[in-house]
Amino acid sequence: MLQLSRLRVLAEVHRCGSLTAAATGLRYTPSAISQQISRLERETGTVLLEKVGRGVRLTPAAVRLVGHAEEVMTRLELAEAELAAGDVTARGRLRVASFQTVLLELVPRALTWLAERHPELDVELIHREAGSSTDALLNHEFDVVLGEEFPGSPSPVQTGLHRVEVCTDPLRLALPEHPTAGGLPSTVGSLAELATARFSVDPAGMPMGDWVRSVCRGAGFEPLLRCETVDPLLQVQLVRTGHAAAFLPGLIAPGQLRGVNLFDLAELPRRSLYTLVRDGAVNRPGIVAVRSALEAAVQRLSPPAVVGQLAP
Repeated sequence: MLQLSRLRVLAEVHRCGSLTAAATGLRYTPSAISQQISRLERETGTVLLEKVGRGVRLTPAAVRLVGHAEEVMTRLELAEAELAAGDVTARGRLRVASFQTVLLELVPRALTWLAERHPELDVELIHREAGSSTDALLNHEFDVVLGEEFPGSPSPVQTGLHRVEVCTDPLRLALPEHPTAGGLPSTVGSLAELATARFSVDPAGMPMGDWVRSVCRGAGFEPLLRCETVDPLLQVQLVRTGHAAAFLPGLIAPGQLRGVNLFDLAELPRRSLYTLVRDGAVNRPGIVAVRSALEAAVQRLSPPAVVGQLAP
């Protein structure tokens, strides 16, 4: 009988493309990965890896074995979900990975909802960007991943994952409430008026950072950087103190936005927020409860005040 744990290692090597990357994803050493593959080769009597240059790749037989292994793992999780569905009580531990703006406002409300209705469910939160979480989700490191999708940058759903939309979230320009000595205005009619202003933005390569740069380029300029950070509260503080303009997601609570003027953009852009779970876990009571809690939390959000809307 083949060991499922070793099959999971082989599947991770296939997904990651290298022993080193698989070791990182599984939190093993590369030598431990090699040992697991060697044992699996002995169990199957089949060569599973072949050298290619300085790396390795799966043999055709190994690729076929991975396909069967993934089906088996999905079926096992479906069986667990069906057994759990017989008891509608959501209980046990769930690991939820989420990025910061959702953790700041939406998730605490969802936790309150869960505590009131599902006290036997223990939710553990992990601050992680969605892009780096999907492989960990497939590898059972997480049970739920919260992700985001920005206008013009669709996020394809990986095979084996189930996606449900949580809400759409407006993206707005933020300026200080009053003009500052540094010349940053408190109001503008169009984004192009900020061509010489300093901005606080997410790093390039991050979904929000790439979107901000795209919007500024569409207005005819490259944003001048005051600060590059993924921390939205630091961005808010730099706006409040007059040191930078910024683009902020609507999920930031109104209480965090004192001293800040918000402006809708001409196109009224919105990002999509969603949850990802493994296909086999969709009907687990805990998963259903977490998704319901997020839906309920969205209904309780209070939108911040908006000063105006920019012209195209």
